[in-house]
Amino acid sequence: MPYEQSPSPVAPATGSRVWTVGASGGVAVLVLILAAVLHREAAPLLLSGAVVTAVLTWLINRGAPPAPPPPTAEAQLPPVVVEDGEGVLLGAAFEALEDPMLIVGGGEADDIAGRRVLLANAAARDLLRLQTRGGLLLSAIRDPSVLEAVDEALYGGLDRVTDYTPGGARDRRWRAFSRPLPPSDDGQPLALLRLRDETDARRMEMMRVDFLANASHELRTPLASLSGFIETLKGHARHDDTAREKFLDIMSAQAERMGRLVADLLSLSRIELNEHIPPSGRVDLARAAADVIDAVTLLAQEKGVTVRLDGEAAGVAVVGDRDEIIQVIQNLVDNAVKYSPPGATVELAVQRDLSAETMAADRPDGLARLPLVTPDREGETAYAAVIVRDRGPGMARETLPRLTERFYRVEGQKSGPKEGTGLGLAIVKHIVNRHLGGLAVASAPGQGTAFTAWFPMVKTSAKDAETALAEPLAP
Repeated sequence: MPYEQSPSPVAPATGSRVWTVGASGGVAVLVLILAAVLHREAAPLLLSGAVVTAVLTWLINRGAPPAPPPPTAEAQLPPVVVEDGEGVLLGAAFEALEDPMLIVGGGEADDIAGRRVLLANAAARDLLRLQTRGGLLLSAIRDPSVLEAVDEALYGGLDRVTDYTPGGARDRRWRAFSRPLPPSDDGQPLALLRLRDETDARRMEMMRVDFLANASHELRTPLASLSGFIETLKGHARHDDTAREKFLDIMSAQAERMGRLVADLLSLSRIELNEHIPPSGRVDLARAAADVIDAVTLLAQEKGVTVRLDGEAAGVAVVGDRDEIIQVIQNLVDNAVKYSPPGATVELAVQRDLSAETMAADRPDGLARLPLVTPDREGETAYAAVIVRDRGPGMARETLPRLTERFYRVEGQKSGPKEGTGLGLAIVKHIVNRHLGGLAVASAPGQGTAFTAWFPMVKTSAKDAETALAEPLAP
């Protein structure tokens, strides 16, 4: 058996009861600890019972002076024996655990300053700025609920789960798990404290709650309008032909608004679902921009706005999904046409062979530029960009960081004849992020707005490029 208790006539008298770890037992312990490293959720289950007793006794007492001999000469159990090679691996395994983990020792139950960190792995030391061992727990963690949970594990033998918010500039949320451990050789109570970072999960939950609240509000407005006009048409306006035609037109517009909102919500959900899967197709960016201009020409003419394409006419191949890239350009052009005054011109430009440094330094018409999505790619990557420039009212700089939030609209542009669901730029952001590209905005009051979206270009040799241009790209 890996773990056994047996008297030894030659064992040193240590005055304590410890475990013997043989060669096979050491290997078993090592396998369990390494399994905990690979599966973080299994760590608190594996670090328990006899395994914890053997491993932590070696870790805590490593390098400590031997205990004084007892007054009696009775035969004692041999001390923990861990071969040097296995000991190094066990220590490395404990250090490599992703979650911050602390072994806490308790003194007197009524002395809160007696709780000391006997052992902390690298993640815990980095988070709490601890030394390896010996520091006061109260100096590292001041949250009363976490300290109370540790006390219950130390002196009550109870498992506890509580929330931990360390505070500071970064809003981080942690879940603290505390559980009792077998006492040390000298009878000191021990407890294991594990922290799990739930910042992203909490943030996503808040985003979901905000999203549902905003979506319900946006749907409630047209529904209330439709209900009101239906009641009116069923009442005194039943036989008023003029009022009936007017109300029906308004109801039709509200129904179309609801349809656009539902379509955008479905589109956003679909894009977010596949956002972690980068596309692998080939798309001609300039040709996609030309197709968008053809699609919006009639709407732009009705508003008295001209849409013009400058730059490359074709042959700018980028890695992407054609439908999604067209959706990006379409949303940017629709916004530009919407906020352009009659007689103005919306300018589209397509550029190629740009570096990340060039994109960061670019300032359209001298306007200050703010990145909304930054590409996350390593090595030398060439980008192709599409720039949509309008001469509308522009926006103050303090409003720019929030443009890609769902349902956000700039103050002063929330009412009036401007149509939209408030989801267009949020969709653009997620599509660009999926394509490992970038998005930036430059604007100033009275000077219009310029949006720049860029995507990684297809890596091809000169011969391959000539062949690719002769073949049709993704439809």
